[in-house]
Amino acid sequence: MGIQDRYRITGMDCASCAQKIDTAVRRIDGVEDVSVSVSAGTMTVRRGEIADPAEPIRAIVTKLGYGIAPLANRTAPAAPAHSHADAEHDHDHGASCSGHDHDHAGHDHDHVHGHAPATPVAAAKAAPPLDLHGHDAGEDEGAWWQSKKARLTLAAGAAIVVAFVASHLFPEAKSIIFAVAMLVGLVPIARRALMAARYGTPFSIETLMTIAAVGAVIIGAGEEAAMVVFLFLIGELLEGVAARRARSSIRGLATLLPETARLEGLDGTREIPAAELTLGAIIQIRPGDRIAADGRILEGESAIDEAPVTGESVPKRKGVGDTVFAGTINADGVIRVEVTAVASDNTIARIVRLVEEAQESKAPTERFIDRFSRWYTPAVLIVGALVAVLPPLFFGGNWDEWIYKGLAILLIGCPCALVISTPAAIAAGLAAGARQGLLMKGGAVLETLAGINRVAFDKTGTLTLGRPVVSDVVGYGRPEDDVIALAASLETGSNHPLARAILAKAADLSAATAIAEAIAAIAGKGMTGKVDGRSLLLGSAAAVAEIVPLTSDQDAAISAFSGEGKSVSVLLVDDLVVGIIAMRDGPRADAKAGLAALAALNVSPIMLTGDNARAAQAVGGDLGIEVRAELLPQDKQRIIRELQAGGAKVAKVGDGINDAPALAAANVGIAMGGGTDVALETADAAILNNNVGDVARLIRLARRTMANIHQNIVIALGLKAVFLVTTILGITGLWPAILADTGATVLVTINALSLLVVKKG
Repeated sequence: MGIQDRYRITGMDCASCAQKIDTAVRRIDGVEDVSVSVSAGTMTVRRGEIADPAEPIRAIVTKLGYGIAPLANRTAPAAPAHSHADAEHDHDHGASCSGHDHDHAGHDHDHVHGHAPATPVAAAKAAPPLDLHGHDAGEDEGAWWQSKKARLTLAAGAAIVVAFVASHLFPEAKSIIFAVAMLVGLVPIARRALMAARYGTPFSIETLMTIAAVGAVIIGAGEEAAMVVFLFLIGELLEGVAARRARSSIRGLATLLPETARLEGLDGTREIPAAELTLGAIIQIRPGDRIAADGRILEGESAIDEAPVTGESVPKRKGVGDTVFAGTINADGVIRVEVTAVASDNTIARIVRLVEEAQESKAPTERFIDRFSRWYTPAVLIVGALVAVLPPLFFGGNWDEWIYKGLAILLIGCPCALVISTPAAIAAGLAAGARQGLLMKGGAVLETLAGINRVAFDKTGTLTLGRPVVSDVVGYGRPEDDVIALAASLETGSNHPLARAILAKAADLSAATAIAEAIAAIAGKGMTGKVDGRSLLLGSAAAVAEIVPLTSDQDAAISAFSGEGKSVSVLLVDDLVVGIIAMRDGPRADAKAGLAALAALNVSPIMLTGDNARAAQAVGGDLGIEVRAELLPQDKQRIIRELQAGGAKVAKVGDGINDAPALAAANVGIAMGGGTDVALETADAAILNNNVGDVARLIRLARRTMANIHQNIVIALGLKAVFLVTTILGITGLWPAILADTGATVLVTINALSLLVVKKG
């Protein structure tokens, strides 16, 4: 398997920066595999266990013009181990690139990295800037116009202005003047081309630019050559600005964490750095404070604004025993929280880390375009050479004219916009999802999600609340709230799920609960006690029938409730039936709307549950969903295989605890409802907001991202095709050629960044 090391790489802002590093590092002895993410600014290297190539890696990456620093070693994520769950049961109580993809070995890239709190702050700055290639290695902060790339672009522009004035003063030296002006911008580009070639990437955009610019000077088009270099630098500058925007979406998550926390100790409460919090520490969060760590509420109650983590705009009311996430906001009450995750492993850190790792993995479309570009660029060089040479040699064409056209073809053929079309869109899609609490483990998952047309849901805790609620109360000679109040008096203090349901109903009805005496549990039958001298029994219908016969109406009501999959309890007062209480695990409030949203996307849902058929059909009837019940884990797997055999692309949604066979069989496993740790670690995708509607939102985002990729490919290839024809016909030349390349790259990048705009619904 080998050892995996991760590094922070600074200075990248395009996919081919990553490609150069990837190509160079793979050539090092002992390196087995390399994965580089421009969007995350990271590199994962799998190596053998005998030799540690860390020093050769650092040396080569530095020579290429990038900064490098090791990240905390940890085993890279394995293939998703699906282990979602249908922890279902029937209650039986009583009866349920950010940037464009040039091959630049070291351009003056400006860059901003988002990293998890787990990452040492100094890591991104550990490697000093290397000026050899003008790369902004180490310039992670500051305004874009302060970058070396911006300064080089301004210098090249100023040189052209000076050359324009000087050429009017000394017209006889015009070609020499513009050639000198061109060198201001071309020298750094040429040096990058040489360094890229030395480390395994001879066919880079810098190579094409250098050949085109030098060739233009040779045939007397020095003025155009200088403008081409300047326009190229402007394109890179715009690309760098776009790269900042893409990275800032994830980088912004890391800034949500407060710097300090109020730690409780024997000597009172004191402020300490949030990064120093340890497991089990008790922290105090005041109204308006950001929560400094993942934890569990020990005391207090408050509305928690979880929008920074889940995207949910409505604050959630939380009390003792509930979990809270780092980076969320305590709205209105003082709470005491026990820390359950250190800073390096809290929710924000996990999200940032997950997205970074996801961006290191490539989607099938992206891998195809990478392979395509490897032979495409050499092919462009060959075509350009043939266009420059064949017409003059065999058809009597003018050498200067056809060399000019050949050089223009080199610029038109740059693969920049094409190669960035996929990674830029996928990086933006993953980032947009993370900002909404929709996490995907890589571009391959996103691409698969876009094709999903069936979704298999677990029942308990996914489509239902995962706990019983009182659904029906029937009183005989007493009002409903009186029946509930008496039943609640027997259940006060109990933690049984059905007891909590009765107590919750009593609270909803504001029923006056009396204090019961001599409360006792009768195994298999129910609870007994006395209220105001009257004997009470709350038990199953069978237990009550042993004491007093039930009327035909009562029998009919109990049978009807049981037929709907509900648990039924009967209340006796002095051996007289006074009420029937029916309970079931009801549908979640958001379930019906969530399923309707899937239907609008032409995605058909199905419920796969191990629960009994009556309970499952009752829920399915309420929600209007196809139901398969009383299934063992292998049955669920079989059904998913059958759906796939019929041509369906199936996503399995569960709580991430068990039910592994079905999740492994599905095209995509989606964790929902099983807790943050499980949701982030065990599935292909995870929904942090625990909302059924987010399944449709996840698929919609994936489809929108794939549509964006297709649009980008059309833009990139379409513009090239148009300018290729016009160049051959002599309508356009060098300037339009570089504008076509730069323009396409900018358009593709802007289109990809549009995914960061969250669309509601």
